[in-house]
Amino acid sequence: MRVLGLETSCDETAAAVYDGASGLLAHEIYSQVDLHAAYGGVVPELASRDHLRKLLPLLEKVVADAGGPAAVQGIAYTSGPGLVGALLVGAAVARSLAYAWRVPCIGVHHMEGHLLAPLLEQDRPGFPFVALLVSGGHTLLAEVQGLGQYRILGSSLDDAAGEAFDKTAKLLGLGYPGGPQLAALAQRGRPGVFSFPRPLTERPGLDFSFSGLKTAVVVALRGLALDDQTRADAALAFEEAVVDTLVIKCRRAMQQTRCGHLVIAGGVGANLQLREALSDAGRKYGWGVSYPRIEFCTDNGAMIAHAGYHRLCAGQREPGIIRARPRWPLTELLETG
Repeated sequence: MRVLGLETSCDETAAAVYDGASGLLAHEIYSQVDLHAAYGGVVPELASRDHLRKLLPLLEKVVADAGGPAAVQGIAYTSGPGLVGALLVGAAVARSLAYAWRVPCIGVHHMEGHLLAPLLEQDRPGFPFVALLVSGGHTLLAEVQGLGQYRILGSSLDDAAGEAFDKTAKLLGLGYPGGPQLAALAQRGRPGVFSFPRPLTERPGLDFSFSGLKTAVVVALRGLALDDQTRADAALAFEEAVVDTLVIKCRRAMQQTRCGHLVIAGGVGANLQLREALSDAGRKYGWGVSYPRIEFCTDNGAMIAHAGYHRLCAGQREPGIIRARPRWPLTELLETG
């Protein structure tokens, strides 16, 4: 089956075509970073309007590159979670095309798309595995037994890791998006100048809490002259605290589940220090570790087309309605098979 996937949940407009036999045939992503940078974060109304402008040209290109509309046998779109206006753009376009082309259409859970994104690679992990989903809106650990078979092991109680990166970057005078800029600044930092807590690692459990890290940065920098070196030192200490926390929690999850493979997904999964630390832990403790390629860590249409392909092939169908779910627990997804 050849599936067109559309992603419009937040500030990336993306389209892709995935074929079960040939793999990913075409994909395009447009980032709204420049649009939102002036406001220091995503403005929902502007995001929705920009999706309206960009989605049709993107999907026209990927469909043409993948053999034309006649070759499309199914359509998948991000139904949630996300910004409701942005979600409605993708949902409306997907449903309209499905009706016109007379093909099945299904809404995909955004986080399921991320969890399964490493399966797009040639060296794909097999089930079961533990997945660390770490992004601007979500930080969670899940045991993945199969498609739709997800057991949440731990999740963020307040700020997600990506959100903490963005907020701390703003404190350090960096622009939007803050995470990549903070990571770049941290490369010039001196180890040991600052030390920040590794939250919730002193007690049992797999939940995350990153809101206090921002406060710790505020307290540590109070009264100091924020020259470039001081900011870099604080950025490095903050990044180390987040990475160490994630590694500790992943180790606990692997011990608890006895799974042999760890999958990293989501935008913060592009952080090179996190990748290096988890790869080192995998070698030390005997796990396999998989990541999607950098371009598939952030929101993209390929992961939506891929997840939609598996659900459509399993026989799942939805009524012809436009459905956007800004809040959608991962545990509500149906199992397949």
